[in-house]
Amino acid sequence: MKICRYDNNRLGIVEGDEVLDVSKALAAIPRQGWPLAQGDPLILNFKRVLAAAKKLAPKAKKKPLSRVKLLSPVANPSKIIGAPINYNDHIAESIKDPGIAHGRTNIQKGIGDWGLFLKANSSLIGFGEEIRLRWPERRNDHEVELALVIGRRGNKIPREKALEYVCAYSIGLDMTVRGPELQCFRKSIDTYSVLGPWLATADEIGDPNDLDLSIKVNGELRQNSNTKYLVYGVERLIEFASAMYTLHPGDIIMTGTPAGVSPVKPGDLLHAYVQGVGDSDIRIATDYA
Repeated sequence: MKICRYDNNRLGIVEGDEVLDVSKALAAIPRQGWPLAQGDPLILNFKRVLAAAKKLAPKAKKKPLSRVKLLSPVANPSKIIGAPINYNDHIAESIKDPGIAHGRTNIQKGIGDWGLFLKANSSLIGFGEEIRLRWPERRNDHEVELALVIGRRGNKIPREKALEYVCAYSIGLDMTVRGPELQCFRKSIDTYSVLGPWLATADEIGDPNDLDLSIKVNGELRQNSNTKYLVYGVERLIEFASAMYTLHPGDIIMTGTPAGVSPVKPGDLLHAYVQGVGDSDIRIATDYA
């Protein structure tokens, strides 16, 4: 099943080129007292909401997908986790291209030495919104990735059980401004984390470590690869992340980007694709923020 959040925070099931409005299923989310439980409320109650949505679907109002504004399908993640240099071909291009490495000499050491990084959840948008670039004097790049959405709380998750903690998959765009600062600073700019266009529930994806992914800029293919080339595969990433901090429902792990990262500019149209999830366009705003 493909689940989206759209327009004025409506909940939808995506079927073909239509969205079925199952917003009433959100009533399955219990009201919370203060302090709020850690995690996104929808994902925290995902099974309950999906069951209600399935019952509503046969009589749900339909709307063309082309006429809805797709928001991030996860509204309130506690963390957005990034995986740096997690494809060998991206490591190679980062070594060769000083515009990417920006003087760093430890690129070749790999993700095991670099560790992961966090992006501010305030940077998150959906594919129906616009990316607003900042720092016009700097290079701003696209990075297309498979994104994992964690479905339940876990800490020190063993690799062999890791996929049990994934409730859905999505397309992630890890936009970045190049520079000397740490990734968590340069990649946490408002609108620099894109998730969507919807959630593909875990049962929709056979093997997350064998999915094609790509991105085009104004129709030109820039990145084109497969998750089988990940240095740390999906299970290893979950194990790696949860070794350091507790994962909560709705946490997002962007699994890393392959070679082909390149600059974008205001007005560009990006078209991203992940096999099994789907594809979607997102526009870069015509002016810098």
